[in-house]
Amino acid sequence: MGAPKKIQLPADFDEWFPQGLYLVGEIQAVTEYQSPEDRARNRPLRPRVDEASGLPLFRGTFADPSADKDREKSVTVEFACAHQPVPPPAVPGVPFRPVVLEGMTVAPRAEASGQAKWITWVIRATGMAAPGAGSGANGPAPGGKSVASPGSSTKVAAA
Repeated sequence: MGAPKKIQLPADFDEWFPQGLYLVGEIQAVTEYQSPEDRARNRPLRPRVDEASGLPLFRGTFADPSADKDREKSVTVEFACAHQPVPPPAVPGVPFRPVVLEGMTVAPRAEASGQAKWITWVIRATGMAAPGAGSGANGPAPGGKSVASPGSSTKVAAA
């Protein structure tokens, strides 16, 4: 039996990011592709929406201090929510804002570069909060275990 397409698996924030997660930059709205012809005609940018919920998508770049590989230290997170997420206030003396993702889910995605193929994870959330601000992570998946772990990036030999 194959897995359903576009599956979203619930994930435990503390398991995926044991040393926390830090916002780098700002949260921005995700827009659909606009062709050069559309730009020349001054057509407005259309926001991209989540196919499952119909909510607009927002995206932010985060730093993961617990990542082993350099390519995994920068994490992009998509937010599906009615309004643009507001990051927690900055901590004095820290260049990045520490955050905890709320309603976090992950989805596998195949990536390729030349003949090398591997699986990466698309991380989505419904919001964010300051660490220790109450709700925090969304807890483990049913059965007491998280569905996937961050270190399980699998390389697949080229066919």
